[in-house]
Amino acid sequence: STGKRSEREEDTDPQGSRGISDDEDGDNSRKKLRLSKDQSVILEETFKDHSTLNPKQKQALAKQLGLRARQVEVWFQNRRARTKLKQTEVDCEFLRRCCENLTEENRRLQKEVTELRALKLSPQFYMHMSPPTTLTMCP
Repeated sequence: STGKRSEREEDTDPQGSRGISDDEDGDNSRKKLRLSKDQSVILEETFKDHSTLNPKQKQALAKQLGLRARQVEVWFQNRRARTKLKQTEVDCEFLRRCCENLTEENRRLQKEVTELRALKLSPQFYMHMSPPTTLTMCP
């Protein structure tokens, strides 16, 4: 996230009771959090069980991992965003394939309509026409 969020929080909270730390002042001096393998495994396992945490769970997990509650909160926010993005990509690919299939079916049906119209207009060619490619029965 950018420094905008911290500035907004400071503006709406003049007492600073939200506990904004020096490393959230948006001056890009922040270091990227590097998690150990164990921390990552625990966070991922916890996320599998619960994609959101209540404040008590967040605090307990932060204590267990030796992190601040805010770091756990941000990790969960980012993980939810990554999950949503991945699902969106999967959905998009599925819809793209559906669109391709429907486009192909539409072409085939348009061709069939053209053939049937030609047949209707030229009954003398009836014997030379190939049979319709589909027969769809509606319930």
